[in-house]
Amino acid sequence: MSIRYIEETKQLILETKNTAYQMKIDELGYLQHLYYGPKLGQNDMSYPFRIYDHGFSGNPYDMRQNRAYSLDSMSQEYTSFGVGDFRVTSIRASCSDGSRCAEFRYEEHEILDGKYAIPGLPSVYDSGQIAQTLIVTLIDKPANIRIKLYYGVFEELDIITRAAEIINAGYEIVWLRKACSMCLELPFGEWDMIHFHGRHCMERQPERVPLFHGVHSISSGRGMSSHQHNPFVILCDREATEDSGVCYGVMLMYSGNHKTEIELDQFDCVRVVTGLSDDRFRWELASEASFFTPEVILSCADGLTELSYNYHRVIRHNVVRGEYKLSHRPVLINNWEATYFDFNEEKLLSIAEKAKELGIEMFVLDDGWFKNRNDDNAGLGDWIPDTRKLPNGLESLIAKINDMGLRFGLWIEPEMVNEDSDLYRAHPDWALTAPNRAPMMARNQLALDLSRREVHEYLFQTIAGLLEKYNITYIKWDFNRPLADVYSHSTPSPRQGEVAHRYYLSLYRLYERLTKAFPHVLFEGCAGGGGRFDAGMLHYSPQIWCSDNTDAISRLTIQYGTSFGYPASTVGAHVSASPNHQTGRKTPLRTRGIVAMSGTFGYELDLSLLSDEDCEEIKEQIKRFKEIEPIVHDGKLYRLSKLSDSAHYMAWQFVSPDQSRSVLNIVVTNPLANSAPVHVNLKGLLPDEIYSVNGEFEVLGSALMQGGYTFPRLTGDYPAMQLDIVKIG
Repeated sequence: MSIRYIEETKQLILETKNTAYQMKIDELGYLQHLYYGPKLGQNDMSYPFRIYDHGFSGNPYDMRQNRAYSLDSMSQEYTSFGVGDFRVTSIRASCSDGSRCAEFRYEEHEILDGKYAIPGLPSVYDSGQIAQTLIVTLIDKPANIRIKLYYGVFEELDIITRAAEIINAGYEIVWLRKACSMCLELPFGEWDMIHFHGRHCMERQPERVPLFHGVHSISSGRGMSSHQHNPFVILCDREATEDSGVCYGVMLMYSGNHKTEIELDQFDCVRVVTGLSDDRFRWELASEASFFTPEVILSCADGLTELSYNYHRVIRHNVVRGEYKLSHRPVLINNWEATYFDFNEEKLLSIAEKAKELGIEMFVLDDGWFKNRNDDNAGLGDWIPDTRKLPNGLESLIAKINDMGLRFGLWIEPEMVNEDSDLYRAHPDWALTAPNRAPMMARNQLALDLSRREVHEYLFQTIAGLLEKYNITYIKWDFNRPLADVYSHSTPSPRQGEVAHRYYLSLYRLYERLTKAFPHVLFEGCAGGGGRFDAGMLHYSPQIWCSDNTDAISRLTIQYGTSFGYPASTVGAHVSASPNHQTGRKTPLRTRGIVAMSGTFGYELDLSLLSDEDCEEIKEQIKRFKEIEPIVHDGKLYRLSKLSDSAHYMAWQFVSPDQSRSVLNIVVTNPLANSAPVHVNLKGLLPDEIYSVNGEFEVLGSALMQGGYTFPRLTGDYPAMQLDIVKIG
């Protein structure tokens, strides 16, 4: 059993294959956090804690004679508020009597087989009854607030999930002002934080910094998980590397406004609190009503490689769903960078014909296919084919492309509307706009108010109508602006603080309805590239467009940062034109192919401009990708170079689950005159087995891992090389 309760010591113990998590109900009923880390034989981890009189830290009334007992120095599972713990808190609320304080104490707990689910929110699911659930109920009787803490334990995956349900147990309204998903305490040690910041076209740039005294805040208030701050952070031992050192991952499974606060307190203890952003958040909790927080996926591992592998497995097998969960993803051509808005049926068919000739499997029609959409100033909201560009309509275009043997995909941006659209003219109140205020514009578009039932239903009927009428097997779902002026014209004034979260509850329900109604459609998420690259979206979209920046050298860092939490099978990656449309950089087709093969793989360029030599290379790339796709998507990733090496080269390796085959990649980002050759030690091979290296020589796995491999000197503009390492026999 992965969850145990020890009555004598009032301890709750969670165990995975390699980790242990311990908490204890103390004499006053507070739920203390004792330990989370590598598995150990000692069952009772309360022994390191010594109670000291901290002088200026206050004491609960029941312990007023014991000045050593203070919530302000106690490690807790979910913190009270306003009653003497002055560190970052998990929850804040205004009670019916105007008070803003509550202290939560243990009421009961329950251990269940299987994994809990969260109503209306995505969560890690249990495939094959491999998980267990712990529900611990806390209560503050004066405030009439009850909290249920949910723990899901996936023993073999080294994953523990967390969520909370906040219940108004009284008769008066409670106003939630902060409702986080979990609190995690690290009472001892020295820690670095790794977070993933960025901007549009340069998402998820890893940054490692030592914690300092105070509060680190990683957050987004942009109405999406954002290009700027991904809802995933790592805390690791100061000396931790890819291969060793205690590392903790904290991943919030949510696509909207989020906040993670990490406090190094006065006693050198670390507290991590994560969940919904409390900025502008205010939720009316009526009598007997519940509020569920988004889920957090926790993992602890020895080294960053193992931590990433834990996340890759759980996302691939227990977050992503549907027919494309583990199956081959079609190699596609997207027309966007080939044509932008300027196309007609003849141009599209010429791209499709060339694509089929090269071995591409799907044609995707991007923005500009619907009426009045000749630039980004009009048309959003009116999803009716433009008969000027497509005189025979979508049906004819799709039929002709299908007759070539290609599948068809379509770009939509359903959450948005232009003022110059029939939809906006009919329903201006359906947009998120503040009263008596000119709205902020982005790409000359507004966001629709998904918190409104009629908007939700309009979008479902519109998208379902397209999928029912046309033979569409892929949808690229875009979201090209942050949310501002978040005001719903159908929500009472006191409840406007609910709109941002209700938007995402509606969006998730919309995705749920569509994916169930159309299980054969592959949905790819997109938000100006990687602005909503998170585990919440991956519950509905098996892959997400990683970045609008398709430059291969830029993508090295973007995909490197993404890889810490998300598997290659979720990373939308294409080969685009050279010079690149975003950076102007010239890179060889071979290099662009190798970088894109570390994702879902496709093309985004004008095929008619390619030379015969380029066409032959693309044929080989597609053949190669189909061959190595199982290794890239199912295998274990090893980052062989550090970010500091990127000034010269980046190298990475995939190893199949049975360790019989590996793919080794390198891109030289800055060829240096008379430099030392690039030399890397491989990882993850069987030490006593013999491997063939690109069919050129044979050597023991231990030699490749201990002695390494020296690449031949690679020269020219951003040269790259990909090696096959195959076990003999």
